[in-house]
Formats: sequence, structure tokens, C-alpha cells
Amino acid sequence: MIRKLNKFIIILVLLMSTLTAAADDFTLKGKVIDEDGHALELVTISCAAQGKLTMTNLKGEFSIGLSTADSVVVKFTMVGYGVRKRVFKRPKGKMTVQIVMHPAATLSEVTVTQRRRQTSQTEQLDTKHLKQTPSTTGNAVEEMIQQQAGVSSHNELSSQYNVRGGSFDENSVYINQIEVYRPLLISSGQQEGLSVINPNMVEKIGFSTGGYEAKYGDKMSSVLDITYRHIKGFEANATASLLGASGFIGYGNSRFSMSHGIRYKTNRYLLNTLETTGEYKPNFLDYQTYISYNPNKRWNIDFIGNIADNHYNFTPKDRETSFGTIADVKQFKVYFDGQEKDRFSTLFGALGITRRISDSTSIKFITSAFHTKERETYDIAGQYWLNDTQTQESLGVGTYLEHARNYLKADVLSFKLIVRHQTHHHDIEAGISYKTEHIKEQSREYEMRDSSGYSIPHSADKLNLIYTLNARNDIRSNRIEAYIQDVYRWVKGDNYFTLNYGVRIANWSYNKETTVSPRASLAIVPAFNSDLTFRFATGLYYQAPFYKEMRDTTTVNGITTATLNSHIKSQQSIHFIAAADYRFRMLNRPFKFTAEAYYKALSNLIPYNVQNMKITYYGENLTKGYATGIDLKLYGEFVPGTDSWLTLSLMSTRQKFNNQWIPLPTDQRWALNLHFTDYFPGTERWKMTLRLAFADGLPFGAPHRGLEQQQFRAPAYKRADIGMSYCALKNTKGIKGIWLGIDCLNLFGISNVNSYYWVTDVTNIQWAVPNYLTGRQINGKISIEF
Repeated sequence: MIRKLNKFIIILVLLMSTLTAAADDFTLKGKVIDEDGHALELVTISCAAQGKLTMTNLKGEFSIGLSTADSVVVKFTMVGYGVRKRVFKRPKGKMTVQIVMHPAATLSEVTVTQRRRQTSQTEQLDTKHLKQTPSTTGNAVEEMIQQQAGVSSHNELSSQYNVRGGSFDENSVYINQIEVYRPLLISSGQQEGLSVINPNMVEKIGFSTGGYEAKYGDKMSSVLDITYRHIKGFEANATASLLGASGFIGYGNSRFSMSHGIRYKTNRYLLNTLETTGEYKPNFLDYQTYISYNPNKRWNIDFIGNIADNHYNFTPKDRETSFGTIADVKQFKVYFDGQEKDRFSTLFGALGITRRISDSTSIKFITSAFHTKERETYDIAGQYWLNDTQTQESLGVGTYLEHARNYLKADVLSFKLIVRHQTHHHDIEAGISYKTEHIKEQSREYEMRDSSGYSIPHSADKLNLIYTLNARNDIRSNRIEAYIQDVYRWVKGDNYFTLNYGVRIANWSYNKETTVSPRASLAIVPAFNSDLTFRFATGLYYQAPFYKEMRDTTTVNGITTATLNSHIKSQQSIHFIAAADYRFRMLNRPFKFTAEAYYKALSNLIPYNVQNMKITYYGENLTKGYATGIDLKLYGEFVPGTDSWLTLSLMSTRQKFNNQWIPLPTDQRWALNLHFTDYFPGTERWKMTLRLAFADGLPFGAPHRGLEQQQFRAPAYKRADIGMSYCALKNTKGIKGIWLGIDCLNLFGISNVNSYYWVTDVTNIQWAVPNYLTGRQINGKISIEF
């Protein structure tokens, strides 16, 4: 009887304890938004006293179970926003709250989106780095991309970049979900004008070096995703420097927004530091507009227009280059005759209409058109001497003649339909597009060398040209592309998961090829440390051939003819990526460290050679290969109130060509970049930005000899640019600010090698004469913001 009574007492005590505990528990639900009412995802909600933690979902919503007490303190935190605390007095049952997060105070304008946790393979970059940064090209967005981990560029005159061993042509660029193109005949950095991206209009910059989503098109290396901003109120600015000028004006309200930008660039001042002297007349002009109209909350109409007219005129005079080692210095001197006249004119327009069917579902229709008309013409003759400076012996005397008449017209018209639907855990997006392309080219190039008394290649009975090319092609084709993807977010325990998975399908009418490209990425925020994020990604990426990749060359009797290969296939790349992000505070300031390891299995490659900025493809799927490496990045406030970063990249690439493993032309084995920002002590008006680049040289060899002859490697690329800005006026009489700046470009005056010109001496030995890039130069500028 006593035992039964004891059991009954124990059961009763347990039941009462359970009921008491249940009574003492409560559930806190709610939503976290920013100042504009937009939902904030991945905000951390924590109760330190009880050891409980959760995060908001895609819609900014959360739910957390807590135990009641006299006072329960709940903290809401997100890097880049001020910490919010709520104290609940004897809470019971279910409680619902709405929390508004405000940006953390800093010394300058902040774009908060940059600091949000990265749960996909697209990193959000901060747009404030576009201002007061030393620049040679005027293309501020691309110059910032060149400083990211896994990205390289060996020519400060160009806005193009290589990503993880890929060529310039393997990078996609989108503006407001529209793929944009660049001129096709550009062959040197001197010819490049302004890119289609106007920095004054940019609101968001998303960049991925691999493993990106199915919504992005068919390129093998990277995606640059630009979003233009809706102007609120009145904005205007004007900038002028020794390298060009720009103006921007915009106006907007809750229903209408428009902005206009015009830019002018001339790098004549910069080109005068090259060793080839002469009369440089480059003039690049660009106008762009972005208009957005919201007649009501269900409809939105966007329009983007761009006109660019780029001229490059050059009359060379002479050149003198010393090269070799301290013990063996050679001198190369040339006198020129002739000129180069190029023109690249492009038109781009896009119209987007969005219908929001509900708060969670929308449909968007986009139509865009791109037109380019390009001309590259030159006749340049040179009389050269190659001498040994120590013995004063003449090793070679000769002449050469380079001729080109290259004309190209291209038109691309596209139609795209995008549907999006959001649920509590899912963000589903699907799209289908149709593109029609018409490309027409007429090219004629040749090069003659007459060195030390005989032409190269030498023939006893006739004069041969070392290189000649004829091309006359006209192609019309259609592309159909479709994709569907889902971003699925869920919480298990205190672990937060984000899965992005999808598939892309494409068909090209020219070669009747259909490709299927599945892609997936997973991000995990572990319960044991909410400052850690692990990311994994994989996918099959195809690069459908465009104009340059399909040009197949055949040589008969010394004459090379370029025809279009209708049997060419898409190049393939399988990405495998493992990454980790760690957010931490050091010296009471926020930092982020990122590490990514990757492997890309490459097949059906179309091999190519690179000379300066010109890529010449073989026009056939001849090789396979791989690219593997690791990218490291440390980002944070090295100085309070500023953002800086340091990147280190290690990489190895190989391709199998004619049963021989050789490096890819963009095999940069290591690279180190630093972007450092600081204020002068005791003032916020003086600002300094330092950019450092130190990167391995690329493989090279004699021209017109094939990839297997790329047995040399250029010297490392080393460059330092420093810029200082002073805020002379701030918030006075309608003027937001007046900035005076001075930049020192190539601070240490390092002679970086861009490419080589090959000459032959009297013993038929070829010498690689380096073509050096720009020297040290000072640039002054003034910027006024209204």
C-alpha cells in the first residue's frame, strides 16, 4: 500500500511540474523590417539568459519559444544594423511584435545590403567603394571586381577581367535582369571606351565567381549582376579630371523615377606615358538613361537606354625599349609610319513591364535590343634596330608592316518572361527567353616582316607574309532558353539552411544543340556558432559559342581563311565549390573572413591564344582540362568607419592539347590584392584610398605558333594606385558636397609587361621585346554633389 502511495505521489509531482512548466513557457512571434518597411532575413533573435536563438526567414518572420520570468530580455542583431533589445515583463502565452532595425551609424554613407549574410554563391558588394577611388579606365564597377578574390587583370587600361582561369569572354554581365554585351573587335586596352555600367546609377552589385544560380545564363566563369537604383527626390553630380568628365541628374517620387548620365573619357594623357610615342586621339562618349514608373502598387514599367560612340585614332612616331638582364641589356628602337583609326558604336535599349498579381506572386516581361557597328583599320610600318648595348653590336635590322580592315555589325534582339512566387519557405522563379542574332563581318589582316635581309618566313623565289587572314561571314541564328529554380529556407533545431536548386535548358538553332544544366548550392548556419556560414555548390555550366568562338581558321598556301564552324559544340564546365564565411569582431569593429576552395572540370574546350586584349579561338572543340584553387578574403573596418579588404588567390590550370598537358593562357598561379581606406587623423574631410595588386605573370610564346609553343611566362604584374580626396564643402546652400582629389597612378613607376613583339636577328634567333604598360602619372579631379 505504501509503495502504491509513493508511486502516486511521484506521478502527481511530475504532472504538477509539467503543468507548471507549460504555464511558465511562452511563444514570441513577429516580423523584423528595415526603415523602408522591407523584410529582413537572417536577423538573429536571441535570449542569452535562456540560451535560446533563432533567425528570421525570407519574409522577416520568426518564432521562438521561451520560459517566462519577471523580466525576459530578447536581443535582435544583424551586422550593419544597430542592436535592438526588447524587455518583456512576466510574458505568458503567445506574443506578437514588429521590430524595426536601423542602420548602424558610420562616418560615411552606407549601403547596408553589403553586410547581410551570404547564403548563395552571389556576394553583394558595397557601392560606396565606387566613390573617391583612384581609376584609370573610368569603369569603377569593373575595377572593383578586378580586386576580388579569384579575379585577375594584367592591364590597367582595360576593364576586362579573368575569373578562376577563364577568358574575358566567359563572364556574364546583367543590368536589371538583362544580359548586356560589349564590342567584339576590341584588341587592346587603349581602344577600350566606357563600359555599359554607369557607376552613378548603381544601387546593388552582385558578383559570383562560380556555382551561381540557374537564372543566370550560359557562361562558364562568373556573373556580374547590377541593379540600378530608383531615385528619391532630386540628385545631381558632376565630375571632371584629366582623364575625362561625367554628369548625372535624377529625380523621383513614390511613383516615378528617372535618371540620366553622360560620361566622357580620353586616356590621351595616360597613353603618353607609353614607350611608343606619337599622336594619341582617343575619345569615348556615353549617354545612359533609366526611367521607372509605378502607376499603382500592382504595375511597374522600367526602361534603360544607352548610346556609346568610341573613337581611337593613333599616329605612332617612334619607340625605344631596353630589356634583358643587368649583364645582358638589349635595345630595341623603331621609327614608325602610318596610322590606326578605329570606331566602336553601340546602342542598347530594354523595356520591362512587371505585374504583381499578389504580394507573393509577380510576372515580368522584358524585351531588349543590342546593336554594334565596329571598324578597326590600320596600316603601320616600322623600321627597327636591335642592338647589344654593351658591345654596341647590331643584332638585327629590319622592317615590318601591319595591315587591317576589319568591319563588323551585330544585332541581338531578345524577349524574356519571368514568373516569381514566394511562400513561407520557398522563393520560386522561372523564366523563358527567345533571342535572335545577326552578325556580319568582313575582315582582312596581314603582317609582313623583313628582317636582316630576308623575309620571314624565308623563301628563295617569292615574298611571303608571316601572317594573313581573310574572313567574310554572315550568320543568323536563334536561341531559346528556359530555367526554373527554387530557394528553400528552413530551420532544424537551431541550424539555419538555405538550398538553391534549379535547372537551365537552352537550344541554339545554328548547330541544333540542346543543353541541360542542373545547378545547386547549400548554405548552413550552424547552431554552435551563428557567425559561421558553410556553403557548398555544384553545377554543370555550358558556354554556347558566340561569334568569336565559332570562327574556324584554315591555312592554304600561307593564306588563312576564317569560316564559321556549324558543328561546334558548347564548352562545358562542372563546378565543385566548398566555402566558409566567418563574421567576427576585432578591436570592437566588424570583420568577415571568407575561404573558398574550388575545382572546375572542363571539357569540349575551344582553345585560344591571347595577345593583349585580343582572343583568337581555334574554332573547334579540341581540348579538355581543369582549374583548381583556393580564394581567401578578409573584409572589414581596418580603420574605424571605413571598409577595406585583402585577398589572396592560389590557382592551377591545365588543358590537354595534342596529347600534351599545358597551362591555360590565363593560368595565374597566385595573386594578392589590397584595397585600403583611411581618414587623416582628427578629420573626416580627408580620405585616402590605396590599391595594391601583385599577381603572377601569364604564359606566352611566339605569335602564330600555337598553344604548344607557349613555353614562357611573363613577369609578375605589380601595381600601386593611391588617391586622396578632400571634402571642401559639405551640406551648404543646396550643395551636398564638393570633393577635391588627386591620384597617383602607378605610384612606384613599375614597368609592367602587357605583351611582346617578336623580332629576328641575323642568326635567325627570335627575341621577345616587351610591350610595357603605363608609367607613373598624376591625375587631379573635382566632384560636386547636389
